Amino acid sequence: MTQRTYPQGVPSWVDTEQPDVEAAAKFYGGLFGWTFEDVMPPGAPGRYLIAKLDGRDVGGIAGTGEGAASWNTYVAVDDADAAAHGLVAAGATLKSAPADAGEGGRGAVLIDPEGAEFRIWQARRRLGAQAVNEPGSWNFSDLHTSDHSAAVAFYSEAFGWQFEDMDYGTMVRRPGYGDHLEATVDPGIRVRQADIATPVGFEDAIAWLAPAAPGEPPHWHVAFTVADRDQTVADAKRLGAQVLSQDDTEWTRDALIRDPQGAVFTASQFTPPSG
Repeated sequence: MTQRTYPQGVPSWVDTEQPDVEAAAKFYGGLFGWTFEDVMPPGAPGRYLIAKLDGRDVGGIAGTGEGAASWNTYVAVDDADAAAHGLVAAGATLKSAPADAGEGGRGAVLIDPEGAEFRIWQARRRLGAQAVNEPGSWNFSDLHTSDHSAAVAFYSEAFGWQFEDMDYGTMVRRPGYGDHLEATVDPGIRVRQADIATPVGFEDAIAWLAPAAPGEPPHWHVAFTVADRDQTVADAKRLGAQVLSQDDTEWTRDALIRDPQGAVFTASQFTPPSG
């Protein structure tokens, strides 16, 4: 089977940092049906679990000690060192210099000019999320920004992204990504999307840009696909999470959820107008 790969400039991975890794695994395993592989060598400091859905990598859980819980988004790059240098030149701040993560790959942590943290990932053994856009897996990451123009300017230069303002949000496209998917893991992508009348260029969509709420700091926000929003809400509450809001749109039924340790994410049920 062809493995999913990610060209440079495409978000490729998400993970959550949590004070209590085992508690986080219990919550997300119960909510999404994930199983976990501990990839830290014996005796190594810290914890890192690879979350799996039916044996395929979907995300990670890392320990933070006493730090706040959060979700992180990684963007694929061909060369982490060169990418970090270019991103700093474009206006980002380097928070954590490029470093190897065992045999999995090489990554770095940066902060965009508005203060939103993001990460880059040069894949080696760990290619990125292998299950996406299906119930229990990563759907999209959205950049919540307080300065739309500044965000567009930075990420256009940083990764070559294109932005298309639509009635219900700003779609972020990485030109050529649809061609990559069609040639590798998703040969029917354009036909399938045409059947439900998705926006032109949606095969290249890799993120969304959204205005930050009043008082909300700029950040990258993670959404997961679910089969039934209401059932996910009920399960999240049963597992100790707080449901912050629910929203129905033309295309989705969403719930904003804060997990038991404080990390916030969206659960999104896809409900296209065509059914």
